[in-house]
Amino acid sequence: MTNTASTRREFLKSTAMAGAGCAVLNSAPSLGLAAQTKPLFKISLGEWAFHRALFGKSMQHFDVAKVAKDECGIGALEYSAQFFMDKAEDTDYLRELKKRATDNGVKAVLITVDNQGSIGDPNEKRRLKAVENHHKWVDAAKFLGCDSIRVNALSDEKLSADEQAKLVIDGLRRLVEFGAKRNINVIVENHGGLSSNGKWLVKVMKGVNLPTTGTLPDFGNFPNSGPGAYDRYLGVAEMMPYAKGVSAKSYGFDAKGDETTIDYRRMVKIVVDAGYRSYLGIEYEGDKMSEVEGVRATKKLLESIRNELAHAES
Repeated sequence: MTNTASTRREFLKSTAMAGAGCAVLNSAPSLGLAAQTKPLFKISLGEWAFHRALFGKSMQHFDVAKVAKDECGIGALEYSAQFFMDKAEDTDYLRELKKRATDNGVKAVLITVDNQGSIGDPNEKRRLKAVENHHKWVDAAKFLGCDSIRVNALSDEKLSADEQAKLVIDGLRRLVEFGAKRNINVIVENHGGLSSNGKWLVKVMKGVNLPTTGTLPDFGNFPNSGPGAYDRYLGVAEMMPYAKGVSAKSYGFDAKGDETTIDYRRMVKIVVDAGYRSYLGIEYEGDKMSEVEGVRATKKLLESIRNELAHAES
């Protein structure tokens, strides 16, 4: 995925040397430096971070790309279907949304899709309908230039974990096969229920066993207590081998700029150590800062950790 905001190429220029031979000599260290300065990961913005402003109408959906770039310095965007639920098949709306992103130099990464039915519904008719309901979002993602849609691994919680996995595998495989025809990945986030159990979600990935499916580990969506409690660091580590996206959830920051709920250094190191080099999508959900300020604080922390890890590797 190409992102002009996150791909940094630095070329050494010398005014003290002249001639074609010197120019050739200078090009080699330039290329070497460009390779060395390639970031360990890229940063995107999950537009859900602006959900209060968007639902409250203080920010218009068409303006999210401009705010992301101008106010947050982020050139990649993860759309949320909840902000244009009735527009998935509205070509005029999608064309304008795409134009706004392009005009602001923003790359569309994915669409997170909710409220389309359970792809693991035990009733086959409803399960197939849920899969079909997602088709329009696959097409919308293709139109916008995204790489993926994010879906939920929902079934009937009254069933056993194994029964739910079997049903989700069936529905997800059908949707993945549809997406593959359009070169769109279908990925699953830990987003409540059994999907927030790393081992269970890995079982689903292995069951589908297709190259255009995967996971989207979210730093925050693991219950801390109760029967479904799950260690967030373990869960992310289990999901990372299948990751085609990562959600950098944040809630609040201390005076030093560190996240107060999640050990970000530990979490980001898990991501990088897994060999992941794509987008970490910022999703601020705190209430002590404005949404824009929270996104900026998360971005600053991610950039700081990225620099620390890069120096440690050099």
